[in-house]
Amino acid sequence: MIAKLSGRLDATGEDWAVVDVGGVGYLVHCSSRTLAALGEVGEECTVHTELQVSENDMRLLGFAEQAERDWFRLLTGVQGVGSKVGLAILSALSTGELRDACGKGDAAMVARAQGVGPKLAGRIVNELKDKAGGMPGGSGGFAVSAAAAPVGSKGADAASALENLGFKPAVAAQAVARALEELGESAREGDLIRVALKKAAG
Repeated sequence: MIAKLSGRLDATGEDWAVVDVGGVGYLVHCSSRTLAALGEVGEECTVHTELQVSENDMRLLGFAEQAERDWFRLLTGVQGVGSKVGLAILSALSTGELRDACGKGDAAMVARAQGVGPKLAGRIVNELKDKAGGMPGGSGGFAVSAAAAPVGSKGADAASALENLGFKPAVAAQAVARALEELGESAREGDLIRVALKKAAG
């Protein structure tokens, strides 16, 4: 099974990307968040993948972060959620927002995704409510893991910068965790601080 691809971003479309690995182009279907995180065509990129095989089809799904892939697996385990709907949900909500929505039973938030009606959204939050707490994601009413901003990392530096601006440590750590989730681990420290500051202030 293909678990990860690292190569050059060869082309992108509305919900797909082609990653060139050693001269072989892999077509991966992605959420809009992953597509945004992959960067520009011609740049090096890495995607975590999930191979889905059915009677008539074989497709590779790509994710910018393992957390997104974990949530995709959980979502597609719910009756009525196929790969297309799973990616639509991950396009509409970050993993942190999805974790919060399921944990709080907020079906309306899940229903923001294209192709997800109130009935399916209700089924998703009901089935995943008990599992959401153990899943990766950001913020909201959930505690942020101390590992979200390890000492000496860009995350720790960004959190320290926010604390210097007057934010409480817990608020700073939460904002940085959400910024890391949005931008990815490869984000530059300046961009991380800028996005975290918006989230803390918001």
